[in-house]
Amino acid sequence: MFIHIMKSKLHRVRITQAELNYVGSVTIDEDLMDAANLLENEKVQIVNNNNGERFETYVIKGERGSGTVCLNGAAARRAQVGDIVIIIAYGLMTTEEAKEHKPQLVFPDHNNKLVG
Repeated sequence: MFIHIMKSKLHRVRITQAELNYVGSVTIDEDLMDAANLLENEKVQIVNNNNGERFETYVIKGERGSGTVCLNGAAARRAQVGDIVIIIAYGLMTTEEAKEHKPQLVFPDHNNKLVG
């Protein structure tokens, strides 16, 4: 049997842009993607701390070092620029694999920059 386990998380990143007239996705600074072990086109869940919204979309690469976290398409209706969100990716694992798995947790600063 396989179970869904948190693979990685960007904790408390700030929405920097919202582009309604774009094909849906979330654009994430490539530095943040690398730190959280996120791949382009990977499915993610986004949890908005400001309004309680939870939704799923997929990742596209943003400019490295920019701090960009931009909601595109319909997702742009789920948050406002400045909202704090958590971006979570999950993986399928056996129970045995899950017991050994250590998720990649990333805690950027208030400008979406990596700390330390």
